[in-house]
Amino acid sequence: MGIPSDDVVVIRQPESPGEPSVITISCPDKTGLGCDLCRVILFFGLSIVRGDVSTDGKWCYIVFWVVGRGEGATRWGLLKKRLLGVCPAVLSASGLYNSCYRQQEMMAAQQQAQLFLLKFSCYDRMGLLHDVTLVLCELELTIRRVKVSTTPDGRVVDLFFITDTRELLHTKGRKEETCEQLRAVLGDSMTNCEIELASAEIASCMQASPSLPPAITEEMLALEIPEQSSRESPFSSNYPSVTMDNSLSPGHTLIQIFCRDHKGLLYDIMRTLKDYNIQISYGRFHAAQNGSCESDLFVIQMDGKKIIDPNKQKALCLSLRMVLFSPLRVTVLCP
Repeated sequence: MGIPSDDVVVIRQPESPGEPSVITISCPDKTGLGCDLCRVILFFGLSIVRGDVSTDGKWCYIVFWVVGRGEGATRWGLLKKRLLGVCPAVLSASGLYNSCYRQQEMMAAQQQAQLFLLKFSCYDRMGLLHDVTLVLCELELTIRRVKVSTTPDGRVVDLFFITDTRELLHTKGRKEETCEQLRAVLGDSMTNCEIELASAEIASCMQASPSLPPAITEEMLALEIPEQSSRESPFSSNYPSVTMDNSLSPGHTLIQIFCRDHKGLLYDIMRTLKDYNIQISYGRFHAAQNGSCESDLFVIQMDGKKIIDPNKQKALCLSLRMVLFSPLRVTVLCP
């Protein structure tokens, strides 16, 4: 580990029909990298049936076995490009990696909540809105609200309020890429394309939520999750089992997860660990054909130590069990 590789992301197609494709990633490590990679893979409609993660704290080696929606349905070239986009730059060979990447993370966090206004005009035609939303989807831009206006002479003025999952829309290059992709689809019919930061008033209205506070909804959901009996085998239960053990490794906490499979399972696990600033040093994930899943994760905190605090252990286990027990939640709105 720690030796830069020319092939950061390698995708190997299956040799026989029905076998999974293999995605290999070798790049500098960061907290939440597994979450970001799983999100991209899930975005392309792929399911992870097996995974192996290994890192020395600076360089990581990850292998995903994935299955898709059918031959020719996955745009592998675009997938590789998106995976490369979330991998940290190869700076670990020098002593600048840690300081440089912390600065990048701080800048990204400042841009994360920004709302942008995409405004373009063109001549109307059949399927226009479908083509535009498809381009924005491939660019990983999330549409928050749309306003479409059509004039009597057949011209259309569209306003898209969007956020960028890659958190780069504040840059000139990302804006130009978006307009160029739209122009490639709309052709000469497009007469104007602008992207600007939405005003504070619009952003506050868009971000205001009528939902109950997360703490209340999580408490309500936690009451519905039954505690697993110590005598019950995790493989025989329909409820997720999450346990922690600090005795098997001198420097890591082992998190063992047994649950039923669902779409985006590994992403849900990785996202929860990222929210708690937990870093995976070594992990193994396997989804069996009978629908059961098993995962062993050796993790550390941001300070490089085990998870010793009982309250943090309990909170993390509860959060993991919630996302595994109820991956799809219904939002409760205030009257």
